Amino acid sequence: MERTSSSPAPVVRIVPWSDDDLELLRRANAPELMDHLGGPESEEQLMARHDRYVELSADRTGRGRMFRIALADGGGDRAVGTIGFWERSWEGRQVYETGWAVLAGYQGRGIAAAAAVAVAEQARAERKHRHLHAYPSVDNAASNAVCRKAGFTLIGECDFEYPPGRVLLTNDWRLDLGPAPAP
Repeated sequence: MERTSSSPAPVVRIVPWSDDDLELLRRANAPELMDHLGGPESEEQLMARHDRYVELSADRTGRGRMFRIALADGGGDRAVGTIGFWERSWEGRQVYETGWAVLAGYQGRGIAAAAAVAVAEQARAERKHRHLHAYPSVDNAASNAVCRKAGFTLIGECDFEYPPGRVLLTNDWRLDLGPAPAP
C-alpha cells in the first residue's frame, strides 16, 4: 500500500534493543518476513540472535547498535520492527551494514525508510566508518525501495552469504556517512 501525499508521515523512533524485546524478535521471525533470508529461525537461533542484539546494544566501542522500531500513536509507542547497524569487512574495508524487519501489519507506510534514516544518523554519529551498506535480495522489491527512499546509492548486484552457507543474489546499496577519522 502506497502512502498518499495527504497521509501524515509516521512518527518513528528507534529505541536501543533490550532484554524486553525478545517477543518482538519472535514476531519478526514470521515466514513472510523471513522469506528472503532463508526462512524462520529456530527458537535456539532466535535466542542466540537476541543475546547478540542485547550485547551489541550495550557495546560503546562503535561496533554498532540494534534497535526496536517504535511507532508513536495516541497511546504511546508500539513496537513494529527491528533495525540496526554493525561492523563488517566488505571488499577489503571496514564498513557498517544495516538490516531491518517491519511487522507485516505495518508495512507500506514509510516506517522502514524513516527507521533507516534514523539508524544512519546513529551510525554517522559514531564517526568510525565512511559507509553504511544494505544488502537486500534482488527479489525483495520492498527492501530495495526502502534503500532508495532512505538515500542509499545502488552500487550493483553481488553474491552475499546469509545465513551462513546460503549464497543470495543481493543488491549492494551504500550510504555515505561522511569522513571517518583518520586511523
